[in-house]
Amino acid sequence: MSVRNIGVVYRKEVTDLLRDRRTIVSMVVIPLLMFPVLAIGIGYLASEAMGTAQKEIPVVMISDGMDSPRLLAMLQTDDEFHFEPAQPDYVAQISDKKVRASVEVPRGFDAAQENGTPEKIYIDYFEGDVNSSLAANKLEKFFDKLRDKTVKRRLEAHQIPANILEPFTVEQKNVAPPEKVAGATLGGMVPYFVILLCFTGAMYPAMDLTAGEKERGTLETLLSSPVSRTDIVLGKFLTVFSASVTSALLAVASMGVSFTYGQKFFNVSDSGSETDMRSAAMPHLQIGLHAVLAVLLMALPLSMLFSAVLLAISLFAKSYREAQTYVTPLTFLIVVPAVVSMLPGTELTARTALIPILSTSLVSKELVSGIYHWGYIGMIFGASCVYAVAAIAVAIVLFNREEVLFRI
Repeated sequence: MSVRNIGVVYRKEVTDLLRDRRTIVSMVVIPLLMFPVLAIGIGYLASEAMGTAQKEIPVVMISDGMDSPRLLAMLQTDDEFHFEPAQPDYVAQISDKKVRASVEVPRGFDAAQENGTPEKIYIDYFEGDVNSSLAANKLEKFFDKLRDKTVKRRLEAHQIPANILEPFTVEQKNVAPPEKVAGATLGGMVPYFVILLCFTGAMYPAMDLTAGEKERGTLETLLSSPVSRTDIVLGKFLTVFSASVTSALLAVASMGVSFTYGQKFFNVSDSGSETDMRSAAMPHLQIGLHAVLAVLLMALPLSMLFSAVLLAISLFAKSYREAQTYVTPLTFLIVVPAVVSMLPGTELTARTALIPILSTSLVSKELVSGIYHWGYIGMIFGASCVYAVAAIAVAIVLFNREEVLFRI
């Protein structure tokens, strides 16, 4: 093995790689644009949609209640709703989104309130539909206020102070630092995207440097040079590995910029008593630099594993299109462990620490939250390095077999 020869092959492959448009797109463009689109684009669209839904005056029907004119008058004078006469098919109209909600008022509601008889009001809505849910929430707030007024009036009638029903108040207060809040919110998503981009960043270069060279007829020229096949494989491997790491670095940089500027973009002060929806769409998140660097460090051996495996698999293909057929299904094998790591109950243990991809995703989730299990970190890093070295060895063996390189 010659370090000089490996360097020569590496420089040659990197030069060819930078001329390929597909590689530039997968290695540079996608990592740079993914997080801005997700963090700002989708967040902005979601906040605008929620803002529009909240400003909408929902169409509501009142079922029965004709014998309760006082309640009907209070409802119909509320400018937050647009009431229409009740119709027999109001349930179907709610399902068809023609009506947002319906209020089922029990018979004799006004009289029951005067007599102190408890009654139950039903609010019918379309679960899963944002506009219908917002309408139901507004109706529920209306009846909550009405109930409080009724209780207060009854207490005053008996000369009892209203505050007797509220001897104390309860308020939730966050005491976790911003890093841990960000980890709990984004702990599963950040490593998921980093791992996925490590794989996609290595996928196209690996196919181009093996099956692509076979298709172009340049592999024979490279093999006829006075360079050992081991040096050729290692040079190609370092090229693919560089592309994978570059994708991960750009993705993390893009993520940091997106959340920094996205935070400023959505940081709009409240107006009046209404909470600004943009602030709700982009909560205050902060990921420490040390956590980002730790995630990148844990992703390095995984990038090595991806690069070696993709090189080995792509060697079997006679053309670039055939290599895509072999490599594309691997995307699902990458996605499944990363998704499993985000499921409730999936914890980092000695057993899961030995499972490739899943272990890196789990430990990265902990690192983003500011939790460092040094024993598991060392175990995962070491196991990932062993898997990567084994994959590189397999790629070298396959590259030295003529029936693999020039199969008919």
